[in-house]
Amino acid sequence: MAQLWGGRFTKETDKLVYNFNASISFDQKFYRQDIEGSMAHVRMLARQGILTEEEMEAIVKTLQEILAEVEAGTLAITDEYEDIHSFVEANLIRRLGDTGKKLHTGRSRNDQVALDMKLYTRQEVLAADGLLKELLQVLLRIMEENTETIMPGFTHLQKAQPITLAHHMGAYFEMFKRDRLRLRDIYVRMNYCPLGSGALAGTTYPLDREYTAKLLGFYGPTLNSMDSVADRDYLIEFLAAMSTIMMHLSRFCEEIIIWNSNEYQFVEMDDAYSTGSSIMPQKKNPDIAELVRGKTGRVYGALMSLLTTMKGLPLAYNKDMQEDKELTFDAMDTVKGCLALFTGMLDTMRFNKDRMRRSANNGFTNATDAADYLVNHGVPFRDAHGIVGQIVLYCIEKNMAIDDMSLEELKAISPVFQEDVYEAISMETCVNKRLTIGAPGKEAMERVIDLEKEYLKEDWRKEAGVSADSEM
Repeated sequence: MAQLWGGRFTKETDKLVYNFNASISFDQKFYRQDIEGSMAHVRMLARQGILTEEEMEAIVKTLQEILAEVEAGTLAITDEYEDIHSFVEANLIRRLGDTGKKLHTGRSRNDQVALDMKLYTRQEVLAADGLLKELLQVLLRIMEENTETIMPGFTHLQKAQPITLAHHMGAYFEMFKRDRLRLRDIYVRMNYCPLGSGALAGTTYPLDREYTAKLLGFYGPTLNSMDSVADRDYLIEFLAAMSTIMMHLSRFCEEIIIWNSNEYQFVEMDDAYSTGSSIMPQKKNPDIAELVRGKTGRVYGALMSLLTTMKGLPLAYNKDMQEDKELTFDAMDTVKGCLALFTGMLDTMRFNKDRMRRSANNGFTNATDAADYLVNHGVPFRDAHGIVGQIVLYCIEKNMAIDDMSLEELKAISPVFQEDVYEAISMETCVNKRLTIGAPGKEAMERVIDLEKEYLKEDWRKEAGVSADSEM
């Protein structure tokens, strides 16, 4: 059992205790971050005269070799080591002897693991942001192609007013835009380096924390060593942001599942993103949408787990905080997988535009506009509302749409109606006369699409000072 401590102890750790305590099975995920953090640390130690240039060069060269061998698969990370830090340091010492033992000068596993987790999370924030941008590009394409594709808009899952597919997709565009804003904020808030904080009270060595932070792409060092090793706020924020992303994906999936049903038939899923039934040959099931919807609870669980773990911890580091990793890693992988699959599913989906249009017609979605027509001809709104209610009841009894009523039938309910009512309540008129920014009218939607195009050209990473190093 390779571990970095033991001088204080007279008995070997019980194997069951060792296994319970060990984290190598999951923290090996950030072997690259651990090695790159170590290389920055020894470069700083040499700059400060704590190590010689020769020692620094030997350590850096050997760490680079270890990294290359791990990535090539010629050096295995095994459970003989307690954690990833033990693995890296033990292999370094095996190759360099006493020089390798100097790697940990002025450093604790507490600030080391805090650094590794920040570096790894920072990379995952950027990865999630990139996937969200790809999804937004697909949404924008659908919006551009469907400014005239009329469909029913819903409230309470009841047909309400006619909109366009572009307008409906635009609602999700705004949601995922906000998700990217949250990720940007998290990146900016978390991008300070904990390395050099020691176990909790810094160190007597003359470390240059600003230099180490710069080498690793941080804005600067954290300003309180106790908070540095105890802070997992950035992880909680990221899990909350990922939970919100999953909530948005889940809502979208719910609608796609409904639209894919025989009753709606608004969309047809590509075969690559659907499955069949083992017993019913006619079935084409939206399994990807259902799984994304289902995996949302998995990500919520990771957030609740970490909140619960952190809620009673005194300062500074406590072993409980080792529990920040497994579920967080799972949530990160789950969200990335869901974003990638959902984007592919949406990009290949076919929209049944005629079916959408008929559904809007048959759902009395132009009833409000019929009432507005009466108001514009001098009828008080409350009276107009009642008149159109009678019309809807009449249409239900006759199994027809408002547009299908003859002028005589309309006049029998209210003599105010004239021939121009048909133009006033046509689906195109109902949609396109709504011209305020954010409305579904074609002109309004085209203005929004232009704004969204400009938005997608922006690069918050440059503004936030994201360096190539910080993308690892």
